[in-house]
Amino acid sequence: MMLLGIDPGSRRTGFGVIDISTPTPRYVASGCIRIEAATLAQKLAQVYAGVAEVIAQHAPAEMAIEQVFLSKNADSALKLGQARGTAIVCAANHGLDVHEYAARRIKQVVTGNGGADKTQVQHMVQSTLRLSGLPQEDAADALAIALTHFFACRGGLSLPSRSRSTGQRSSSWRHYRP
Repeated sequence: MMLLGIDPGSRRTGFGVIDISTPTPRYVASGCIRIEAATLAQKLAQVYAGVAEVIAQHAPAEMAIEQVFLSKNADSALKLGQARGTAIVCAANHGLDVHEYAARRIKQVVTGNGGADKTQVQHMVQSTLRLSGLPQEDAADALAIALTHFFACRGGLSLPSRSRSTGQRSSSWRHYRP
C-alpha cells in the first residue's frame, strides 16, 4: 500500500511516497511541486495539478498532511492554509483518506524531539528510509509526515483518544474521509 505525505506551501509543496505494505517502510519517490504562477488562483491550481499528478503516478491509498499552525504573519498563514486545503480537496476528490498531524508531533515521532530543526528531520528521514543522500528539505518534511502516519498505523505512535464529551479527536491528529 502506498502512502502520500504532503508538506504544503504556496511556493513549493513537498511530496513523499512510501510503501507501507511491509513491516518496514520503503521509499518510493519524493520531490517538490514548484509553484510559479502569478495569481493566487493560478498557484492553487498548480498545487492541485501537482498533487493530482503524484496521485496518478503512484496510486496512494491514503494521504497524510501537516496540520495548519499559527504564524506571526497572517498573510503567510492564510496562503499556506489555502495551499493545504487545495491538497486536501485534491486527495478527497481522488478518493483518498486524509490524515493530519501537528508539526511538533511529526518531529517528535521522526527525530524524538518535537523542536527538531529541518536538518535533523532530513537526517532521520535519510536514516529511516535508508536513502543514499539527504532529501531536499520540503521532500524530507513530506516523507516525515508519511512516516508519522506509517507509525500511527502500526501502533507505534500514541494517538490521542476521542474526547468523551465531544467525541472529537484532539488537535494533534485529525482524519477526514471523502
